[in-house]
Amino acid sequence: MLNQRIGLIGAGRMATALVQGFLRAGLVPPEKLSAADPSADARRAFTKATGVRGVDDNRAVVASADVLVLAVKPHDLPSVLDEVRGALDKVNRALVISIVAGARLATLADALGPGARLARVMPNTPCLIGQGASGFCLGPDATHADRQLVERLFGAVGLAVEVDEGLLDAVTGLSGSGPAFAYLVIESLAEGGMRMGLARDVATRLAAQTLRGAAEMVLATGQQPTVLGDRVTSPGGTTLAGLRALESAGVPAALATAVEAATRRSIELGAEQQAGS
Repeated sequence: MLNQRIGLIGAGRMATALVQGFLRAGLVPPEKLSAADPSADARRAFTKATGVRGVDDNRAVVASADVLVLAVKPHDLPSVLDEVRGALDKVNRALVISIVAGARLATLADALGPGARLARVMPNTPCLIGQGASGFCLGPDATHADRQLVERLFGAVGLAVEVDEGLLDAVTGLSGSGPAFAYLVIESLAEGGMRMGLARDVATRLAAQTLRGAAEMVLATGQQPTVLGDRVTSPGGTTLAGLRALESAGVPAALATAVEAATRRSIELGAEQQAGS
């Protein structure tokens, strides 16, 4: 269990998912967690979901945190950074972890001043159940201990992979937005099952478990998906018929294009952040 006090600025869905994941993993006790959000509704929902009290005072959370997680909307980041810098100047500097889409390390460093220990992380909502997929990178003043802490925090709620900052937009497009794409695939597979006579709940459970099992096979074996797919594809069989239908409909290309579109939007958000700073 960690000794550091973790504060979050923002108490929305991602902050809630992370805190629930940390608590579920037994990584941080509730009394060492705090969150601030200007929305009373967001604070109430956060507290109801996590048992951790939310407050409306960003500076109070900053002043008490050893690790500060910025979990706000991109358009709110400039004003939040102004508040954070003022509070950080009065205490020993915390490690600042940003999960704000598109917010570059350079933008954070310019706002928080020289010597700021920074990390950028792109998590996703399956962190809630310990099955997240996060990419992260570190600022130049972050320490080896900071790297270990980020790996431990986000590794406790799933997979955490260090990448160059220039690749975080791709992580955003793939694993950040990817759960929504996966839900669409599950819904579509279930729809096919329903057309063939299965009840909705049965079809949905079978589709979800099928994707879970296939994903676990990739992670457990370390083999490429195409290799594993070949093992269940017989000449003239049912799987081949289905794969041909998918290829004819352009599904593989469409999914890749979805990741590209989400990545481009992440790049645009970053450019907007820099233009507004």
